[in-house]
Parts: sequence; C-alpha cells; structure tokens
Amino acid sequence: MSEPAQFIKTFVTELDAALGKLKANAKLTETQRFWLGLCLTGILLTNTVCWAKFQRACLGAYQVAALSWMFRDAKIAWAYLLLASVTLVLEQHGITEGVLVLDESDRARSKRTQRLYKVHKQKHKLSGGYVNGQTVVLLLLVTESITFAVGFAFYMPDPVLTAWAKEDKRLKKEGMGKKDRPVKPERNALYPTKTQIALRLLQEFRAAHGEIKIKSVLADALYGEDGFMSAASKIFDNRQVISQLRENQNIEYRGKKRTLKAYFNDINKGVEVILRVRGGEEVKATVSSARLKVTAHGNTHTGH
Repeated sequence: MSEPAQFIKTFVTELDAALGKLKANAKLTETQRFWLGLCLTGILLTNTVCWAKFQRACLGAYQVAALSWMFRDAKIAWAYLLLASVTLVLEQHGITEGVLVLDESDRARSKRTQRLYKVHKQKHKLSGGYVNGQTVVLLLLVTESITFAVGFAFYMPDPVLTAWAKEDKRLKKEGMGKKDRPVKPERNALYPTKTQIALRLLQEFRAAHGEIKIKSVLADALYGEDGFMSAASKIFDNRQVISQLRENQNIEYRGKKRTLKAYFNDINKGVEVILRVRGGEEVKATVSSARLKVTAHGNTHTGH
C-alpha cells in the first residue's frame, strides 16, 4: 500500500470539489488528499481503523506517528466531510428518495480504557458481564439501489443520573420510601437521550438534503414513544413513522383496554405465509395487522 487505490483517488478528488461547493476554505490540500486516500485504502484492505495496521500495510513507508498526527492536528473541515460524501453519493447514484432507518450499535472496548470519546460501562451480551464501550446512534438511508450511513452520533448516559438510579434502587430495596430517597436530578444537556440524538440526526439530514423525498422513517422499540414518533413525522411533512411497540403496551379495541400481547394472542392470531427475505431466502411467518388506538399515544396506529 504505497499509495491510494486509483478509484479512491478519484473519489477523494470529487469529494474535495464537493467540499469547495459547501465552503470555499474547506478544500483539502494535496497532502491532505493523499493522506485521506491512503487511510481509506487502509480501511478497505485491513477492515479496521488502526494506524499500526496501516503502517504494516505500507511496509513501514508511513509511520504511525505521521499517520495519526494528520488525524489529530491537520486543519481539515471534519464537520463537512460526511455531509459532502453523502451529497456526492446521492448525486452519483441519482438517488431522489428513500427510507430513513435509525439504529444503534454498542462497540465493546478495553475494560480499562478511559481515553476514548464517550466510553462508558456497558452490559456485554456474550459474557453477561460488563465492559467499557461506545454506543453509536446511526442514521441509514435505504434506497432501491444502495443502503449507507448518512449520519451518526455517540451516546453516553448521564453519569449523575446513572449514579442516582443505582443508589435509588439500593435504597428502595432496603425499604426506604420514595419521599425519603434523593430526588431525581435533572439531565445534563451534555448527555442527550438516544431519542433526542435521533431527532437531531433527522433534522440535520432534512436541512442538508431537503431535496431527497423521504417515504418513511423506521426505528426499533426504543423509539416507539409518541414524543419521538410525532416529532419525527413533522420533520418530514407528516410522513409515516414505523416503530415497534412493547408487548405489554395497552391498546383499545372495541372499547376495551388490553395489552398488545393479549390482543394478538387471543383475538387476532394472524395467518401463516411464506415470505422471501432479501437475498432470496424463503421463510415461514405468521402475519396479522390491525388499526388500534395506543393508549399511551392517544392516537390510532396500524400494527403488524
């Protein structure tokens, strides 16, 4: 890996031109273009973002210190790089519409690391223990031709709220009444919730790529609260927002209140069908749907 791959050189050149359109003084220098191209080639070859692996791939031609110095100290318009890259991809593929999908990913790191950005204690699903890690909230654009990330942000729980919750749980277990336990502190604005981060990502996408028609917004059960769904819908001119509801959430059916689980188990059991998933594999599934009023939302939703 003595120099960037040719197609990556072409991409970086076009990216530099896109940066210039966004902000005149955001254009990259020749050295910055070469460095960015080399890093992208390194990521492609090693499937990592690791300066030491890049150095080995270059057979020592470029040292860790030099590669990482550019990342830390070069005056690159980082805030515009992803924006320009997304704009470039949209233009090159002729994309005019799609579906936005919100997701998050927990990335386990070293148990002792404290230096990584917004690293915090996480439950490790495989071992059942705890590790230090990072949580990334991702915004993906799904189109007929490609799917790619168009926004991201790191999430970290408020340390003060986390400490309060732990102590409140301990005192409650000991039998202390609520009025005698410490009052829940206000959330620090430096530690927004995942739903707050998600709404910000949606707003940023709309502001930067308002010409793209968004057909719907998809999110998992974490974002199934009315506050998020209503706000997300308004951002995109009242487009449909699709999310999961918890099985113990209450719905109203024919004037009676019951849980979703009870409704779909006892009243609307669905029918068995064969579905073809992406990739061509066929699977058996039970499908049912209904328009139901979700008590907590105060609105009627279509459920599947």
